[in-house]
Amino acid sequence: MNTVLAGPSAGPAAGAPRPASAVDPAAAVARTRARAGVGDTLTQSFAMAWRALKKMRRNPEQFFDVALQPLLFTAMFAYVFGGAISGDVHSYLPLLIPGIVAQTVLTTCMATGTQLREDMDKGVFDRFRSLPMSRIAPLAGPMIADLVRYLIAASLTYLMGLILGYRPGGGVPGVLGAIVLAVLTGWAIAWAFTWIGTVARSARSVQGISMMILFPLTFLSNAFVPAKTLPGWLETFTRVNPVSHLVSATRDLANNGVLTGQVGWTLLTGLAVIVIFLPMSVVSYKRHL
Repeated sequence: MNTVLAGPSAGPAAGAPRPASAVDPAAAVARTRARAGVGDTLTQSFAMAWRALKKMRRNPEQFFDVALQPLLFTAMFAYVFGGAISGDVHSYLPLLIPGIVAQTVLTTCMATGTQLREDMDKGVFDRFRSLPMSRIAPLAGPMIADLVRYLIAASLTYLMGLILGYRPGGGVPGVLGAIVLAVLTGWAIAWAFTWIGTVARSARSVQGISMMILFPLTFLSNAFVPAKTLPGWLETFTRVNPVSHLVSATRDLANNGVLTGQVGWTLLTGLAVIVIFLPMSVVSYKRHL
């Protein structure tokens, strides 16, 4: 009986290419990410933004804070504090409306970190990890989509002000400039809350930490009362508060239609937040992948 012995020549030759089915998926994803250029990153970020917009459409409660809060807070603050601070409601509106715009946009951007943490807790980002996509796209996409929420919040605030009798001296260009400035500032500051969303342990923690940061900055500003009416030490803090710069800038644009140094300080502050917290958010996000 002839016996055929299987030697080394029976298997694939040494150095022969591996079958396509044996390619390591993780290596393929890593190579695709390494080749991702600016154009691919932008395309993938807008795809993630579209996903976030569809998610908002299917969860209308995400619009409650941007749709109801401006209407409620504008009417409530106008009638509660108008007479005490400015003598009547109409005199208080030029002071109040830009302050409500700043508060509403900043409160809205606080939800960015909370929703990010919820997605991470649900395992959505585990799926993103297996896809050949840019690492920053899952972060940048929702941020782009949130621009819509900021725009709705700012626009509804001015609309409610007009209903109550507010007549901005800056006209349509001034109001549009104030809205654009508020939206850009909200988008910039949202990167700080995005970073909090990547380091906190739960969505509830993100919300609690964000409120502890946001509410003192908002209420210890010139958003609702003139800074000169505050005690000396508090007035000093109010004048360097970034929220006060935003409020003063939007007042100058909407009420007077002029570009002042407050606009520059606001843009500079937003740029500083982006430079600091965008890289920190990406690095912290990568640790979870």
